[in-house]
Amino acid sequence: MAEKFDYLIVGAGFAGSVLAERLASQCGKTCLVVERRNHIGGNAYDAYDAAGILLHTYGPHYFRTNSDRIVEYLSQFTDWQPVEYKILSWTHGRFWQFPINLNTFEQLIGRPSSTEEMEDTLAKWRVPIANPQNSEEVILSQVGHKLYEQFFKNYTLKQWRRHPRDLDASVCGRIPIRTNRDDRYLSEKFQALPAKGYTRMFERMLSHPNIKVMLQTDYREVAHFVEVGHIIYTGPIDQYFDCCYSPLPYRSLRFEPETVEKEYFQPAMQVNYPNDEAFTRIVEIKHCTGQKAPVTTIVREYPDDYGPGKEPYYPIPAPDARALYQKYADRAAAEKNVTFVGRLATYRYYNMDQVVGAALAEFEKLRS
Repeated sequence: MAEKFDYLIVGAGFAGSVLAERLASQCGKTCLVVERRNHIGGNAYDAYDAAGILLHTYGPHYFRTNSDRIVEYLSQFTDWQPVEYKILSWTHGRFWQFPINLNTFEQLIGRPSSTEEMEDTLAKWRVPIANPQNSEEVILSQVGHKLYEQFFKNYTLKQWRRHPRDLDASVCGRIPIRTNRDDRYLSEKFQALPAKGYTRMFERMLSHPNIKVMLQTDYREVAHFVEVGHIIYTGPIDQYFDCCYSPLPYRSLRFEPETVEKEYFQPAMQVNYPNDEAFTRIVEIKHCTGQKAPVTTIVREYPDDYGPGKEPYYPIPAPDARALYQKYADRAAAEKNVTFVGRLATYRYYNMDQVVGAALAEFEKLRS
């Protein structure tokens, strides 16, 4: 006899885990969470390496939000390690303050300055573009050609393998430009990491007795031996429909970890390499986790083309990709008893808190 579940949830990342936890704990629903990888947590999964250093396996996940509701929800499953995320940029043979702020401007001109002088100078450098339509225009309209070339252009080309002018303004527009000395990478009021790691948080979210988790399993395989009332799908939307309109474009990543026999390798948790190197950044997450150890592990991050056997990390924020996604979205809207939620299922360049917020909103729809 087939095992029965109220919900089949495809994917054990933020979207799937939040919905499983809410449906099980608040509505008493039975949930089968199916995950093709050998772990829960999606790309936020973290684990200790051979040197005993806690690493973000799929690249750094800097949690931040302005939503008290999301913090309150996740705080049921974790304590927090407060962090002010700081990064630097290495180019022209030196470290630069980044994102661009008054300290960066002083490095550039080689002397002390002021907010007023920086604002006056940027006003002269800016390219007058009233309504920036792409990532190149949004940066040129804020800081002009010199800073665009130094920090943004080549980094974006490496990361996306597309020219900034071919990407939505939101890509580079996510990065703040400041004329004061605020050197934080992010500006949200709540910035922290789960105190014992993301994986521990996900374990607590999925520990409800109404939730069953199956790892290393394709959801199509379980259809033969379970009965479900509703499917929640958080994977790539094009794969759900067997890429019938052609595959959606993504960017992938390759990670190169290295353990170093010193307490810290670099002066910040992340150093960007916008120009000369093949990698885009070196991340030393130990700066953020609060872990004390005599050694450290750094991770060089290389952008990669997406293809068979590679993970789809970033939806491409560009008009052609958006048009193709819309075909899949229209078809998804006609699916009965299937909910599409999450970064891959909605082909959105979401932050973690946005995925949590979307999952909580979807839960309210499902329970009503």
